[in-house]
Amino acid sequence: MAFAVKSLRSLSKIYNGKCRVSFSIFRQPVTRTSLVQTAQKYCYNTKASDHPKITGSFAKSLGMTAQSLAQEMMDKKRIEEERQEEEEQKKKRERTKKFMKYSFYFFGASASFSFAYAVYKLGQPIYDENGNIIEDEYSHLPYVEMIYKRFRREIIFYRKFIQEPSRPKLLPDPLKYPYIQPPYTLVLEVKDLLLCPDWTYETGWRFKKRPYVDEFLEAVAPPQFEVVVYTAEQGMNLFPILDALDPNGYIMYRLFRDATRFTDGHHVKDLTSLNRDLSKVIVVDWDDDSIKYYPENTLKLKRWTGDDNDKDLYHLAAFLKTISVTNVEDVREVLNYYRQFDDPLKAFRENQRKLLEQLEEENKTQKENGKHLTSRWSPSFLRNR
Repeated sequence: MAFAVKSLRSLSKIYNGKCRVSFSIFRQPVTRTSLVQTAQKYCYNTKASDHPKITGSFAKSLGMTAQSLAQEMMDKKRIEEERQEEEEQKKKRERTKKFMKYSFYFFGASASFSFAYAVYKLGQPIYDENGNIIEDEYSHLPYVEMIYKRFRREIIFYRKFIQEPSRPKLLPDPLKYPYIQPPYTLVLEVKDLLLCPDWTYETGWRFKKRPYVDEFLEAVAPPQFEVVVYTAEQGMNLFPILDALDPNGYIMYRLFRDATRFTDGHHVKDLTSLNRDLSKVIVVDWDDDSIKYYPENTLKLKRWTGDDNDKDLYHLAAFLKTISVTNVEDVREVLNYYRQFDDPLKAFRENQRKLLEQLEEENKTQKENGKHLTSRWSPSFLRNR
């Protein structure tokens, strides 16, 4: 029995060994192939094969993945920068708003304090040399009302000082005998009438003299006319220019911006303050706003812009000389007549031409009549002899 068991064990061992050998014969050995070896196999294989290649699709997928990652990173960076910039702009706006707010507070407080101080100073009473209060019409009023009315009086005074001429008489009284007072007063604008601002590369800004200005000033000089320059320009600017323009002193008086009346945003010439008879005052100007209150005393010319062929001053001298020679009683009648024309000097020249033609015809008629009388008188004279 023991022998039989032992034989069975031996047979089972032999059988198991043969089965393992047969299984190992049919089973292929398992080997591990790395990704690098596989890539090398497919990338560097030069033999023709019908199997599909995965190198291009794999590289393309890797490139697309990298590009998408880079684009995503750039988008995140741009969004972050926009967010930071928006936060900075918001902070900047807040700082600006806060600065403007405090600035308005500061200027409001400063303006309020300045106004209160001005009311207090202008509303104070006036003191004499000994420090005593000078009584006025508001001294008996309550303190607050007294301060207010004095302040209001000072404001009205300064407003009149700006708007009205600086003195009630802009010109001195007319000269008395034995001095010679010209019969007519000629008021001239300077800018764009006698002079014109001009700019060139060589000289820069300068004032250009109008053609015939020297001859004009000499023709209307005293004793024919009392020449007055009346302009809205500043005196400190025009004084040296007028000195160069009129070295002979034909211009008797010079009136500047402080002598004008400020009305509706314009400096208007106030002829009533000239201290002259308006029937003898002639104003030559081109600006309607500066002469709007006295059109009957104005001869309006065209504005000169620098034309070197201009001859208006030459014809203006002839016009004024005609008024002076004919001893016109009221120049406003003559000026009102020529005010209807766009170019009064042209109309004057036309009238002068017609007058000359009429005088020539009259002289011709007189000569013909004289010859006729002589022809009739001569035979009788000879017969009487």
